[in-house]
Amino acid sequence: MKKTIIITGGAGFIGSHVVRRFLNNYPTYLIVNVDKLTYAGNLENLKDVADHPNYRFERADIVDAEAVRAIFQKYEVTDVIHLAAESHVDRSIEGPMDFVMTNVVGTVNLLQAAKDAWKGTEGHVFHHVSTDEVYGSLGDEGLFTEHTSYDPRSPYSASKASSDHFVMAFYHTYGLPIKMSNCSNNYGSHHFPEKLIPLMIHNIQHKKPLPVYGKGDNIRDWLWVEDHASAIDAIFHTGRIGESYNVGGLNEWTNIELVRFLCQLMDQKLGRPTGESEELITYVTDRAGHDKRYAIDASKLKEELGWTPSITFEEGLSKTVDWYLENQDWVEQVTSGAYQDYYETMYNKR
Repeated sequence: MKKTIIITGGAGFIGSHVVRRFLNNYPTYLIVNVDKLTYAGNLENLKDVADHPNYRFERADIVDAEAVRAIFQKYEVTDVIHLAAESHVDRSIEGPMDFVMTNVVGTVNLLQAAKDAWKGTEGHVFHHVSTDEVYGSLGDEGLFTEHTSYDPRSPYSASKASSDHFVMAFYHTYGLPIKMSNCSNNYGSHHFPEKLIPLMIHNIQHKKPLPVYGKGDNIRDWLWVEDHASAIDAIFHTGRIGESYNVGGLNEWTNIELVRFLCQLMDQKLGRPTGESEELITYVTDRAGHDKRYAIDASKLKEELGWTPSITFEEGLSKTVDWYLENQDWVEQVTSGAYQDYYETMYNKR
């Protein structure tokens, strides 16, 4: 089957893994990567497939409705996998309007363009990729399911919750053939170094302070990015129209447990005395509205589509550390511009 698929945010962390997977696995698909190339989107993430005959790149901002429509017309787009988003909670607290524009207005622009371009619903899919943060914060027990009520606590999660609602509204109102997934925290290669795991790897390597919010007792469920890409693949191809699927790593860790494990792993890989890197841990003022715990129930995805994580967290984290240690040129390249010691500045304020 021939398809022309827009993958928005394809130069970003998760998006680049999805682009690569689809190019490698589906030789009849034309993949159009639409990315604004903000600080977190970088074509270095895709240099290994840049010359693939079925790959196209369009630099565009999804907030620009005319640009979105033009791309749909130029390529006669059959499907969308929508990952483009402003995604960092701290940045959303500092400046929420960028999140409203990209995550809400940008999503609606894509939905409208798809609705106008696809005269019939047969043979099309609009797969919207979202986050478990839309569900709010869990207590000590329980899991997020697809039926959990939305309760966003940050400007970022509120913007993603709004985009989710628009996606479902276009399905119910116009019959747009949508599928939606909400994932837990991703980790793996090509992750911009402001996020927890790559930030800690970088700081441990360079013996910089390891900033941990509050007491470090907030809990997250961690999902290897390549497993997430395989879940998106499964949902896009065999998931049911009009349905949402939770994607999780079945992997709960407190932030401080994760940082300590990373310290031990890095000490081993760097040949340092065990415990040396833990001395770099620095507790900082907790994030405003910091959700206590996220945990995903991915049983629907397993039962309907047969998807389960392929790797343990310990294995995935070891692979991730190895990648960052072996790709220092990538780290320096992507952080040389917009990053500019962003986090050091933020933590010095606290």
